[in-house]
Amino acid sequence: MLDIEVIEDPAAAEASLDPIRTRILQELAEPGSATQLAAKVGLPRQKVNYHLKALERHGLVELVEERRKGNVTERVLQATAASYLISPVALASVAPDPHRFADRFSAFWLLALAGRMVQEVGKLIAGAAAARQKLATFAIDGEITFRTAADRAAFAEELGVAVTRLVDKYHDDDGGAGGRKHRLVVALHPALKQPKTTPTGEKEQEQDND
Repeated sequence: MLDIEVIEDPAAAEASLDPIRTRILQELAEPGSATQLAAKVGLPRQKVNYHLKALERHGLVELVEERRKGNVTERVLQATAASYLISPVALASVAPDPHRFADRFSAFWLLALAGRMVQEVGKLIAGAAAARQKLATFAIDGEITFRTAADRAAFAEELGVAVTRLVDKYHDDDGGAGGRKHRLVVALHPALKQPKTTPTGEKEQEQDND
């Protein structure tokens, strides 16, 4: 089982978005049969079998074993991954194109780059899994609070200069033997504000206007 599987097929994406099938995929993080799932999701076994066949047809669940119980053969299935992510490839005709924006201050460009990253890394993960090899990646995730917009702009400028300096230092223009091209994306965006809790205990969503 993969930790994350990236779905590229539009039909598979549609199948995974059905609320009942999403619940079934969640439950099948551990192997289970239609009878076991029926008790967990509150549906008749025949109905669960219908959804399982659709998920299996699109490669989202796989057979683990078959158990013989009297005259009945019970199929035990498991999800192919612990979690799923839908690739922009599933919406290829309307997927965002990073070349359309090409503005490092554009939020739309950031989304387009993120979409491309999901698409490319998804393919790389699938290829590495098929070859039984480890995929070499690196990521940094953190939060930083800026006192002013000017500080944020200055930070972005200095970060750009530092990254450019590192690229110039390590980039091989000749692409010598054994060299491999890597994609570098550096992102900075405001963190989502957490909803406030009202005196009645209800959550009130703040507006992000920064």
